[in-house]
Amino acid sequence: MKMLFFLHDSSIFKKIMAAFLAALLPLMAITWMINEMGAQKIRSEISESILNTTRFYLDSLDKEGDRISRYLPNYVMDKDLMEIATTGTAMSDYDRARKILDIQKRLDLMKNSSPFIQEARAYVPVIERTILSSNYETSIDRQEYEAMQQSAKHLEQPFVYWNDRLFITMQYPTSTVKNPIYVVGVELSTSKIKETLMQISSARGGQSILFNLDRGWKVESGVDTELLERMKSFALEKNAASEEGYETLNYGGQRYLTVYKYSSLWNSYSITCIPEEKILGSLQKYRMWFWVACALGVCILFFFSYFLLRFIYRPLMKLVHSFRRVQQNWLEPIVIDRGSDEFGYLYQAFNDTVRSLKTLIEENYEQQIRSQRSELKRLQAQINPHFLYNCFFVLCRLIKSENQKEKAYQFCLYIGQYFQFITRNDENEIPLELEVKHSRTYVDMQSICYGDRIQVKFEGDVPDIFVPRLVLQPIIENAYKHALGNMIQRGELWVHSELKAEVFSLYVEDNGRNISDEDIERLQKRLCESSNRIEETTGIMNVHRRLELHYGEGYGITMSRSDLGGLKVRINLSVC
Repeated sequence: MKMLFFLHDSSIFKKIMAAFLAALLPLMAITWMINEMGAQKIRSEISESILNTTRFYLDSLDKEGDRISRYLPNYVMDKDLMEIATTGTAMSDYDRARKILDIQKRLDLMKNSSPFIQEARAYVPVIERTILSSNYETSIDRQEYEAMQQSAKHLEQPFVYWNDRLFITMQYPTSTVKNPIYVVGVELSTSKIKETLMQISSARGGQSILFNLDRGWKVESGVDTELLERMKSFALEKNAASEEGYETLNYGGQRYLTVYKYSSLWNSYSITCIPEEKILGSLQKYRMWFWVACALGVCILFFFSYFLLRFIYRPLMKLVHSFRRVQQNWLEPIVIDRGSDEFGYLYQAFNDTVRSLKTLIEENYEQQIRSQRSELKRLQAQINPHFLYNCFFVLCRLIKSENQKEKAYQFCLYIGQYFQFITRNDENEIPLELEVKHSRTYVDMQSICYGDRIQVKFEGDVPDIFVPRLVLQPIIENAYKHALGNMIQRGELWVHSELKAEVFSLYVEDNGRNISDEDIERLQKRLCESSNRIEETTGIMNVHRRLELHYGEGYGITMSRSDLGGLKVRINLSVC
């Protein structure tokens, strides 16, 4: 401990030398310990190395399988797939073909999202088709379709094993009582899984297997039949009692280093067997190399000390003394006595810095002001309407309906008001009342789209102040998109205000159920860190950054849990 306090105030030369000795001496001691411990130590180290490799690749398989399972519902809820599965026979051939092609594109996107996916498919019994990612002319295999249903697999596992093929499936609806309307399945690539297993053992001449406990399916990397049976028996003996470790397996008069790891997601063991004779060799030669390394270490120590003192420490101290003079406002350049090495570059850069220090400070200050203004303009320009397509889709639907003419006319007026506001780029600041009016127009448009399923309530007075454009409507749009749009139960959106001292706050609250407390905390953290990076979104982060640039630190957006059960967004504005 006294030595540490002594080094705290010592020169950098002593610290580097102490660090060098602290690294060299324990390394030599560890080398000696490894040589003395012998084969058992090497075996333990290699076992840990293989186990870490097994953990890494098995965790990769777990994460990939879990990621596919979690993203599969996004494809199951595909609108085109729902429509073609329910009304496919009533569609025209053109509409049905167009929707199948659109579904194929999304299935191809799913297939290309992971190297472990061999094929993505959707089984649609109403049109007697199995829609693949690349093949258009397909028919449904009833036996395969029944094997992919929820009732054919274990509820606690996401996988279906059928005809030596491995699938992850999800049906719609998810109830096992009624027959599904359609099933979306992902066929996993056993060849890719086999390549992953080979990464574990092939470098040391070993063999690996992934063996499922309850179904008995397996994926192996070049395992002979007899050894395969022995490894399967070994996995059944463990039977999830021990999740990972390594042991010695005797087979055919030979000892195998056996490393195993259990995956609860796959309910399978990854087992690797490596002959011990391939990883243990003669250790006698390492003793001689140890003493050679000790002698070499002493020589390196003296050479390193001389080199460090002459070529690094002295030039560095020269630079340190020059910086100390700069701290005393003595802007004197260094005499350059070096060549074109790093210290020569540092000396030249120091002299250039000293000569232009005051000018650079002034230019940097002015450039920072211009950068803030430029960023404000760029962030404002980012806000563009994203639901133009949806607006025209809804409008077409209303026009085609015989009893919705008046609503279609009103919707046209809303669209006109909305895009009239959006395309007015000549004003950076607008009255808050106009911003609230624009938000109400947006809500009116969404009310036509969603009907009475989402109830919206505006409360509170609006002061006569000017604010940056588009600070409220993007927050409401975010609530529709992420909280209320996909809710099955009745949605609620509450917009109200509060005035305290010189801060006027607008609150947007919803009753969404999809956001957790951890998600809210993570979003709030991103808001706090938004000044350190440029966000590429046009939602909450964009609004917060613009308000912070406009009003200063302390204003912008904060988030918390709403009394309605969902997200509560607070927009802080200045009334001064």
